[in-house]
Amino acid sequence: MIEPSLKHYSEFKEILSSYQVSSHARDVLNGLKLVLLLAPTSAGKNTIIRHQIATGRYYNLISDTTRPPRVNDGVQEQDGVEYWFRTEEQMLADLRAGGFLEAEIIHGQQVSGISIRELEKAKAANQIAITDVDPEGVRNILQAKPDTLAVMLVPPNYDEWQRRLASRGKMRPDERRRRLETAAKIFADGLKQDSYHFVISENVEQSSSIIDAIVEGKANPHQGRARDIIQQLQSRLRDELGDTY
Repeated sequence: MIEPSLKHYSEFKEILSSYQVSSHARDVLNGLKLVLLLAPTSAGKNTIIRHQIATGRYYNLISDTTRPPRVNDGVQEQDGVEYWFRTEEQMLADLRAGGFLEAEIIHGQQVSGISIRELEKAKAANQIAITDVDPEGVRNILQAKPDTLAVMLVPPNYDEWQRRLASRGKMRPDERRRRLETAAKIFADGLKQDSYHFVISENVEQSSSIIDAIVEGKANPHQGRARDIIQQLQSRLRDELGDTY
């Protein structure tokens, strides 16, 4: 078990156990369109988010985090690009003031969350706020803002999904298994919840246009077929992962 390395771990845990957004935050959320994108590994989530942002209609919500910047492929992460890098004390102060839409402790090592400051920017720009989250984040955000649109991207089939995963480069067997286990949990959560809109990630343009249609309140042509695909993906995952799935 990983031991917590946060200096204020107990304080974060206490605040988040009964966290409520502020009245100011609720005012900001009122009338703001918010899209959450959830997807298994290699389903094209980041590509679609970039595409939506490039249209000028969407605002990318950049999360706050207490972890320090990393170097990825030789490039240092930048404040306000990958994340807003904050101290634990800054995050605690904002949480006590109800200044986050949601926040989570990750592996006892860091706290990350979506600040109301980012939502204010999206609303001021009259743009649709969009970000990627995990299932727990979806549940937390829906409690604070029930009209949030939670969109799950679904690979078109198992073989294509695995081809995309393999195209990301050589991966250790344990890392690949971890990613598949996480995907299995995402699929299971999607079928249990009634709040998800499913989009089959066949190509970026089509997926993006369907997300636009969902935002506009139009019918989603992928909803039923995507549920069937998820069940097929689950069956293949059970074959591969065995009894631990």
